[in-house]
Amino acid sequence: MAATRSLLLCAAVLLAALSCTFAADAPFLVAHKKVALSRPKPGVERLAVSLDLYNQGSATAYDVAINDDSWPKEAFELVSGEVSKTLERLEPGATASHAFVLESKTQGRFQASPAVIKYRVATKAALQEAYSTPILPLDILAERPPVKKFEWAKKLVAKYGALVSVVSFVLGFIYLVASPSKSAGSKSGKKRR
Repeated sequence: MAATRSLLLCAAVLLAALSCTFAADAPFLVAHKKVALSRPKPGVERLAVSLDLYNQGSATAYDVAINDDSWPKEAFELVSGEVSKTLERLEPGATASHAFVLESKTQGRFQASPAVIKYRVATKAALQEAYSTPILPLDILAERPPVKKFEWAKKLVAKYGALVSVVSFVLGFIYLVASPSKSAGSKSGKKRR
């Protein structure tokens, strides 16, 4: 029983080491998907979708195809760019970006799927596949409370404004008293005979 366990453990370690050896010389693509919402006019939501692709591996990825077609055509209209992009190659340590803009006039909650990235490795004939990070569910045309800009600054001024004024007045007075004036400095530089 113990010999079987140790034999299985040795086989697992050997397989892990062997797979690490083969995986060390391969591309490793990481894709980050982001969506920024804006409202150019009432009743219209604009989605700026960007995909950042990184090759974290040690080999070049060839024929890289980025495809993000999870946006239903009945709810989203393509305003600029394309939902797919093809790159000839992506070198190790290199980055690539892809962006497009969608517009929606349909209200509701939407969950987009991750983008699909297909690429070819020089040593393998089959296409490899990777996925981007998922995005959080989007509330399209949802009622949002107005953003209160500089609310924290107003609170700080209300709380510490008088104290800051007094301290800066005292420091300014000390600076004026302690610093020598220019006219006194020029008089002391002259020698009397």
